[in-house]
Amino acid sequence: MPIPPIDPLIALGVVASTAVTDAVYVFFNASVSARKRVSAASWSSLWYLLSAFAVISYTSNWAYVVFAAIGAWIGGFLSITALDYAAPLGER
Repeated sequence: MPIPPIDPLIALGVVASTAVTDAVYVFFNASVSARKRVSAASWSSLWYLLSAFAVISYTSNWAYVVFAAIGAWIGGFLSITALDYAAPLGER
């Protein structure tokens, strides 16, 4: 099976976005641990946008990534809201 052609710029973009995605993941986890809803939701949204780079390459339809980012933001915000709600009153 032959190896498909590789565009060096796309390959570099994937490497760079993966590196930044890992850094963003760390900041996302720190925000979650600190129960910072807006910060965690924003990091989650950015994390999803960066990880979607490969999806854009395959689908060539960037519009779905915008919807995915909105969903990631909402999911991050609601998960931290749920964690705050589940915490005992003395820890809020």
